[in-house]
Amino acid sequence: MAAIQLSGVTKTYGDVAALRGIDLTVERGEVFGFLGPNGAGKSTTIDILLRYTHPTDGRVEVLGHDVATDPVAVRRETGVLPEGFAPFETMTGRQHVEYAIEANAADDDPDELLERVDVAHAADRLATGYSKGMAQRLTLATALVGEPDLLILDEPSTGLDPHGVRTMREIVREECDRGATVFFSSHILEQVEAVADRVGILSDGQLLTVDTIDGLRDGVGATGELTVTLEPDAAGPTESTGSPGGTATATAPGSRSEAAGSSTRGSDQRAPANPSQRSVADPVAVVEAIDGVEAVRRHGDELIVTCRREAKLGVLDELRDAGLAIHDFTTEETSLEDLFVSYTEGER
Repeated sequence: MAAIQLSGVTKTYGDVAALRGIDLTVERGEVFGFLGPNGAGKSTTIDILLRYTHPTDGRVEVLGHDVATDPVAVRRETGVLPEGFAPFETMTGRQHVEYAIEANAADDDPDELLERVDVAHAADRLATGYSKGMAQRLTLATALVGEPDLLILDEPSTGLDPHGVRTMREIVREECDRGATVFFSSHILEQVEAVADRVGILSDGQLLTVDTIDGLRDGVGATGELTVTLEPDAAGPTESTGSPGGTATATAPGSRSEAAGSSTRGSDQRAPANPSQRSVADPVAVVEAIDGVEAVRRHGDELIVTCRREAKLGVLDELRDAGLAIHDFTTEETSLEDLFVSYTEGER
């Protein structure tokens, strides 16, 4: 049974369509990032999940409950961090948590929850005096009351400093490890990328795609970079572009880009003094022939390869098969921010 199931959900306000036939399944135990530009329909979707507003058409189930007929059960089993929550003027941080515990008939220890979100030091101060980040963490504490099966977090990183962001991320993963489902919207895509198992991208009320982040990369044919450092003795001579110690640059046939050359150290690039020495394969030539490789740049013992994600293991294998010893390698993928732009720019 899915944690969230939306089937053909629409929402209109007069002539304005806020949601257009949304079909979405969020599995139990996953961290799901819900993304979209401002006005895409994210907040409307969350309001429908919690029955704060009604869909114009379609069916909504949360934790096996039909939201239309049993909204109380949904709210009882769901912890919510709403966007823009303002603390009560006359209540301390501790009193906010105690109120949430009483309202949910739970037996949580308020001090433990306050400690977990790093607000324990200010527990007995009026929450209206909290910074925006502290108020956000306090609201998270109230959402955690009763160990809910589902957490819905609307822009949870708003107002948080780097320490608070890290705390939020750790709690999200801990809740997932406990077996809870976490559904959250955020405009800080770096944070989504760090914790989400899958993401959905909403634009103009339409769900454009749902996939893992690697799946999104594959869907747009995104390339990344693989930097391979070869052992100096195995790297072989570097082809010169006109001066000793120059950089060899190659672009794979049919690729969309060309890489510019730059100068490198000359000490490791001299040709063998002994002509009888075993010849070494040209690593640039080896790599540029691999399917999925778009460009290769060489800087001394380093190869910088622009390629599809699935080609990276092939690059390493082909270099080894050619007798070239690899000292180290690093990889960099297309960011979620770039993927988000790729999926949404055509919708505007």
